[in-house]
Amino acid sequence: MSEANRELQSEVARLIVDALNLDIKPEAIQSEARLYGEGMGLDSIDILEVALAVSKHFGFQLRTDNADNVRIFNSLRSLTEHIAAARTK
Repeated sequence: MSEANRELQSEVARLIVDALNLDIKPEAIQSEARLYGEGMGLDSIDILEVALAVSKHFGFQLRTDNADNVRIFNSLRSLTEHIAAARTK
């Protein structure tokens, strides 16, 4: 992973912690840990809140009807890779 992507991944982890008011440090989120269900234990409402925060912060919309959402929200790394490819800010 490039230095830019590591920085982006840290930024996304902070965004997740802030958006969900989690009581963990962003560094505690493992890049390959599952976000939804087992792993971080996020539910569909949490994922929706993360999607809204990402949309506002990075300037593009994550759609609920996107067939790739399972892949996009699989882990911190997969979400970061998607943001890197799609962001406008």
